[in-house]
Amino acid sequence: MMLRERRFMDAILRPLPESSIVTHSLQSDHHARPPEPRLYSAPTAMQTTDRSATDLFLEFSRHQLIETYWPRMRECVESLSDDQIWWRPNHASNSIGNLLLHLNGNVHQWLVASFRGLTDERDRPAEFAQRDVVPTATLVADLAATIAEAADVLSTLSEADLLATFHIQGYTVTGLEAVYQVVEHFAMHYGQVVFITKQLRDVNLGFYRQLDATGRVEP
Repeated sequence: MMLRERRFMDAILRPLPESSIVTHSLQSDHHARPPEPRLYSAPTAMQTTDRSATDLFLEFSRHQLIETYWPRMRECVESLSDDQIWWRPNHASNSIGNLLLHLNGNVHQWLVASFRGLTDERDRPAEFAQRDVVPTATLVADLAATIAEAADVLSTLSEADLLATFHIQGYTVTGLEAVYQVVEHFAMHYGQVVFITKQLRDVNLGFYRQLDATGRVEP
C-alpha cells in the first residue's frame, strides 16, 4: 500500500476526539452505556383476538423500520466523521454514505411513491456512483424526511392496499411484498452500517445488551 494511502487509512480509522463527534447519547468511551433499546412486545393471544393479520403485520413493520433499524442506524452515522462516512475498504464495497443514499431511494420508491401514486424519479445507479462527500447532516436529514413519509404511509395502509398489485422497479408485486421488501432490505443495510461503525470505532454499541446476562429478555 502506498504511503499516501496508508496515511489516509490511519486518519480514517483513528478514533475521533469526543468533542468532534455529533452524537445522540452515543459516547466514544468503550464503557459508556447507549440508550436503552426499544423492544417489541408481541401482543398476547387476548390482545390479538380482535385484530387482523394486516394490523399485526403493519404494526411490526412500523416498529422494526421506524423504531428500531432507523434510530440505531442514525446513532451509528452521527457518531462518525464525514471522512469515515465516505470511507470504503475497497472499490467493490460501498461506503456508509452510499448506503444512506441507496436506502433513501429504496424507501421512497417502494413505499412512498408506490402507495401514493407518485412519479418514480429514482436514479439507483447514482446512489452507488456518488464519490463526492455529501455532509453527514444532509444525508441524515434527507433520509429522516423519507422515513417520516414512510411512517405516514404505513399508518394509513389497509388490507386492500396490501393485496393490490404494484409495478415497482420493473417488478410486479403486491402491496404486502412491497412493505416486506423495504423492511428486510433496510435491515440488511442497517447491519452493514453497524458492522462498519464497529470496525471504525472499536466500540460495543449495546443494542442487544438486554440479552447479555442470560440470553433472554428478563420480564
